[in-house]
Amino acid sequence: MKFMVLVKADKHSEAGEMPSEQLLADMGKFNESLVKAGVMLAGEGLHPSSKGSRVKFSGGKRTVVDGPFPETKELVAGFWMLQVSSKEEAIEWIKRCPFPPESEAELEIRQVFSAEDFGAEFTPELREAEERLRRQVEAQSGAKS
Repeated sequence: MKFMVLVKADKHSEAGEMPSEQLLADMGKFNESLVKAGVMLAGEGLHPSSKGSRVKFSGGKRTVVDGPFPETKELVAGFWMLQVSSKEEAIEWIKRCPFPPESEAELEIRQVFSAEDFGAEFTPELREAEERLRRQVEAQSGAKS
């Protein structure tokens, strides 16, 4: 099972404040433990929303709105993509995240859809096309590493 763990933004991340050297070191160790356990597929921090944009779709119209965005509590400051056996395992890993005791942080854990979740509408032809795209993405990301 794949889970995306969303690190919620706060006033510090939205101000573009960088984490301390100690927090970076602690997060590096945490990420290393995830990699060694074979559960981390990806993980990155995100720039503040002031450097981002949103594209709104309404009928055939596309509207671009540049950040910053006002609702900090609804923004994402980073993420991990984990592959684990259950939501409970994802929770146990994330509870080990080394946020300092004096800080406040909120992480959201969401399961990623798998092909089986889509039922009969996800025909064998659509599944094969999806697999072909996944293989192409993996090949491209491997070539860029």
